[in-house]
Formats: sequence, C-alpha cells, structure tokens
Amino acid sequence: MKRMPWLFSVVTVIVGLLAGSCGDGGHETLTLLFWQAPSIANPYLSSGNKDTEAAALVLEPLASYDENGELVPRLAASIPTVENGGVSVDRTRVTWKLKERVLWSDGTLLTAEDAVFTHDYACALPDGNCENEPIESVQALDDLTLRITFRFPQSYPYTSFVGARGVILQKAQFEPCLGETARQCKTENLYPIGTGPYKIADFRIETAGSANIIYAINQHFRTPNQPFFSEVLLKGGGQAIDAARTVLETGAADYAWNLQVEPDVLQSLQAAGKGMLVTAFASNVERLVVNFTNPDPDLADKRSAWSIEDPNPHPFLSDAEVRRALSLAIDRGHIADQLYGVAGAPTCNVVTAPPRYASPHNDDCLDQDIAAANARLDAARWLPGPDGVRQKNGVRLRILYQTSTNSVRQKTQELIQGWWQEIGVETELKAIDAAEFFGGNPALDTVGRFYADIQMYTNGPGIDPQAYLSSWRTSEIARRENDWEGGNVSRWYSLEYDAIYEELEGAPLGPGREDLSIELNDLLVQEHVLIPLVNRATVSSAVSNSLKGVRLNAWDAELWNIHEWYRE
Repeated sequence: MKRMPWLFSVVTVIVGLLAGSCGDGGHETLTLLFWQAPSIANPYLSSGNKDTEAAALVLEPLASYDENGELVPRLAASIPTVENGGVSVDRTRVTWKLKERVLWSDGTLLTAEDAVFTHDYACALPDGNCENEPIESVQALDDLTLRITFRFPQSYPYTSFVGARGVILQKAQFEPCLGETARQCKTENLYPIGTGPYKIADFRIETAGSANIIYAINQHFRTPNQPFFSEVLLKGGGQAIDAARTVLETGAADYAWNLQVEPDVLQSLQAAGKGMLVTAFASNVERLVVNFTNPDPDLADKRSAWSIEDPNPHPFLSDAEVRRALSLAIDRGHIADQLYGVAGAPTCNVVTAPPRYASPHNDDCLDQDIAAANARLDAARWLPGPDGVRQKNGVRLRILYQTSTNSVRQKTQELIQGWWQEIGVETELKAIDAAEFFGGNPALDTVGRFYADIQMYTNGPGIDPQAYLSSWRTSEIARRENDWEGGNVSRWYSLEYDAIYEELEGAPLGPGREDLSIELNDLLVQEHVLIPLVNRATVSSAVSNSLKGVRLNAWDAELWNIHEWYRE
C-alpha cells in the first residue's frame, strides 16, 4: 500500500501531460520511468548509468556501439580503420573525420576543437589522471579532422569519444568549467548544449531520489523527420516494481528502465498484456571458479598460496576428470529458467559476446549428464566410500563452495549441491557479505584470497576482450607478492595460455584477433579453470506494446537510438 501514492502521482502527471497535448497538431509525449532518479546530465561527472542515460538524449560521441557491439558512426563520418587510412599501420594514431555541418542545439557548428576541449576537460577533472593513459595527444588538424596519437601501439584504438561515456561537450559552454570548478557549473551540467535529438527544457530535482526531466526536440538535429516524439518526460524515483507495473500492467508509461525485480513477479505483470519485458546481453557470466591450490587451513601461510617453485596443487581439483565431472553434473538450463527467467541464458563460454568473439566449440556443457559424470569419476578411480562420498588414496571429494550473500546465488548453490551429491561429491555451502567478499582487505575472506575449493560470481569483458583475458596469465596469479590482487585467482599456470595471449597483444583487429580470443576462452573452459553457468542480462527493461523501434543495447546507453522510437 505504501507504493500506491507514488504510482498514483506518476499516472496523474502522465495523464495530465497527455491530456494537455490532445489536439495539439501531432504533439506527443514519450514517457520514461527511471526508479533511480538522474541527478546530472554530464557523464564525465557521474559513474551512474542513470545519469549517462539522461545525457544520452542530448550529448553524442563520435561513434556508438549498436546492440550487437558493432561500432556505428554518430558524429563521425565513418569508422576509421587501417584499411581506409584512419588508423595508422603501426596502430599509434587514429584519425576521425567529422560529419559536415553538424549543429549544436544553439545553432553553432560542431568542430574538432570541441573534441580536443572535451579531452582537456576530462583530464583536468580532479580524478582525470591522464598521465597514466595511453593517449599522448589529441589534435584538431582542421575543423573536421581529429587525430589521436598513442604512446604505444593500440590493438583496439576506439577508446576515446566512443560510447555513452565518451560524448563530446561544447567548448563554448563548458570552457569556464575546467578543473575544480567543474561541479560548480550547475546550469551546464543540468542543461548541456548537445548535438543529439533532444535538448533539456526542464531538469527539476524534486527531492533526494526524485527528479523530473522534460526534453524538447533539438530543431537543429541533423536527421530529417526525427525524432518522432515532440517531447520526452523522464520521471525519476520510486521503486523498480512500481515502474514495471506502470508499463506492464496499467499501460500508463512507455518505458521502464533497469528492472531489478524477481523474474516471476515481472512475468505476472507482463501477463496483463500492456507491455513486454526486453533484455540485452553483453558478456557478464555467472561462473564457478576452481581453486588449483590447496586451501586447507592447516597449511597456515601456505593456504591457497602459489609459487613457481611450489605450486601447492589442490588435492583433488588438480585432477581434470574431477573438474569435468563437476561441470557435467550441472543443469545450466534449469538454473537460468528457474532463477533468472528472461534475464539469463545458459552458457558454456566465459566470453559470450560480441558474437565474433563467442566460441562455437563448447555447447556440449548445455546438456546435464549425471551418468557420464559418474562414469568419469569411476574411471579415474574416485570410488564411493561407505557414506557415498567418493574418495581416492585417503582424499575425499568434499568441496567448500562460497559466494556472496544474495538470494539467487544461494538458490544456485543449493541446486548445485544437490546435483553434486548425485555424483558422490559432498558440498559445504558458504555465503559471505558482498562488501567483504569483493573487497580488497587481504586479511579478510575475499575473492582474491580464495580460502575455498570453489567460488562463484559474475564478471565479463568489455567490447574488446583482451584486457579481460589478460587476467589468467601466470603473471596475474593472485599471491602475497601482489597483495592477492592478481586477476588469476584460480592460481592456474599455463605456458600455452601465456604464449597465445602474447600473440593476442600484437594482433590487429580482424579474424586473426578473434580466433586468438576464442582459443583463450576455450582453454579456460575446456580445462575447467572456470565453469560457466549463466550469461546474465546486462539490461532488463519494460516496453509498452505500442512503442516501436527500441533496440535494447548492453554495450552502450539503453536510449542510444531514441530518435528512432515511435508509437503505433
């Protein structure tokens, strides 16, 4: 009952706006509900997606990522490549050509100097830290030509002015806002002048956690007859469940953002027939991580420790047949269907997207096979003891399986515990508060210390997987010398992996680089260093049945193509 006043106020505002627009000669309002209210429209001053989305209607980058993770030009005339001369052969320079006669919403011309200024603006922020970035210089060669020079060759040169966080700011507006004064520029940060389809007409922060933003059409937007809505209302605040209900059940709004609501609740709301759930996947994979070292507490300082001289092998997870059996026993489809709904899909890869980087070689794990798991353990002489738990040479298959405290994760643990029991593996479950589990205190029970046999969590690569795949190199093994902060928390040691990764570092964009990334993924999952479970949707939103043109995007802003949205 406490949520109803909020819902009533949303419906009242929306109905009032729509009623006021009737007979207005084509005036039509698009209504967006954000249960986390935006507080600023400048992505450079916020790490929150809500603020990036609020700015995405107004500010644009040189290029965006589409829903498949492919680069598409926005302010740039085309995507620079080695083939078209936009990227130097040695990969130390990228040259962008801007579209001609792009206008800011105040009617002035966009030039390359605006991009140069934006880089200077970002570097001047208190946390800018550009001294440690790979960019050596950003130059305007002329009004329409921007050159970025790197300090060393870049396999992936599209790291600046790309995507929702790489937008271009207008130099004339933001020039007084450099450095420490950036956050004091309230008008600029709430009402940025942009090149996008809309401009902000009113940004009203009602209370803490509540805001209304009204957008009007940018009359200088370069695409004829777009956008299709003459006004956008972004209503921020409230609860995710109420936003979902307003779109899916009452039909009083067009779009509800980032619905962190239980799958069964969303499905029941969708049954009303007013809207639908839409999801987008990047490469965020919930996985089991296998400890290749011995986590026995009796080892004291050697617990889960690794060195090249003493790899301290795990007493049974060092056996590839045991790892294979653990994977075979899991029903990934059941986990995805029952615990994630439309927000999850079973997977056998740790790099699942963009599609060109997804391996086609590992789909066998999608079929649970308890019989095959038992047969492998039998053949490896891990035989059931009197209590049904398998053992060999006095070592029992008893697993400590840990993850962060989270209802979905605890339910996943319970399912896997049951399946492993069917193959003679005893499993103790442990849940750790997320702040401790994912924290950096080496004295606590963290992901990096890995004081268990198996642990579970989600992460994934960005648009280019190189940095992500670097985590499993030998040099990245988490150990005392790096304060347990190395990415290779499994303590897995593979000279083959190291050699393939070294090839990847020098590989230019193209099929060769994609093949090397797939090889690295395949080594990780076929050696069962990681046991992938579910590809988790990065974005899950609700869309009215009458709203068309939405192409939900996990790689960029959800609202990246809002100029193409229309109502039937």
